[in-house]
Amino acid sequence: MLLIDAETVTIIAPSELILNEKGLADMSKEVMKIQYEAGHEVKLSELSETDVRLLRRVIEICAEAKEKGNYPFGCLLADRNGNILMEQGNCENEHKGDCTGHAETELMRRASQVYSKEEMWDLVMYNCGEPCAMCSGAMYWGNLGKLVYIGRESTLKKYTGDDIRNPTLALPCRAIFACGQKPDMELVGPVPELEEEFMKLHEGFWHPSEE
Repeated sequence: MLLIDAETVTIIAPSELILNEKGLADMSKEVMKIQYEAGHEVKLSELSETDVRLLRRVIEICAEAKEKGNYPFGCLLADRNGNILMEQGNCENEHKGDCTGHAETELMRRASQVYSKEEMWDLVMYNCGEPCAMCSGAMYWGNLGKLVYIGRESTLKKYTGDDIRNPTLALPCRAIFACGQKPDMELVGPVPELEEEFMKLHEGFWHPSEE
C-alpha cells in the first residue's frame, strides 16, 4: 500500500511470513517512510529555448513510436549544449513484447555502452513523462546527471488506469532517487504546458477495466 502526500511516501509491505493453524499465510506488516523533495511545476518561460525544443522533439518521438505499433512514450539524450546524442521510443512490441522495452531503460542501456559513468553525469535526458520505478533505476545505475520531463505519473495514470499493458505505478521518481546516494542529481519537471500535447497521444489508447 502507498500513502502519498507532497513530500512523503509511506510503504506498508509484508515483513514476515507466518503459517496459521489452517496452513494459510499470515503476513505481519512493517512501515517505511521515504522523505523526498516534492519538486514543483515548471513553466515554459522558466526553461531555455533549447529545453523547449528538445521536449517538443520528445513528443514527436512518442508519436513515431506509436506509429510503429509501440506505446506512445519516448526520450532523448543530449549534452549540456543541447546537442542530441541519442533518441529512443518505446520498443516493447517491436521487441516481441519485451517488458523492459520502456524508452528510458532502452536509452540508458544503449548509452551505458557508449559513455562512461563520469561522462553520463554530464548528460541530460529529456523525457515525455515522469519515469517509472524500472526506468528511474536504470537512470540511477547508469549515473545520469540530469532529467527534464513533461508529464506527471499521476496524470498518465488517469489514462492508463489498470490496463495490463501499462498499470501505472503511484510512486514518484523523486521518492526512488531519494533512497539513493546521489542527492545532487538534477530533476526538472513536470511541465504542464506541454503535458496536454503529450497526453493527447494516450487518448483512447489504453483500456482500463473501469471502462
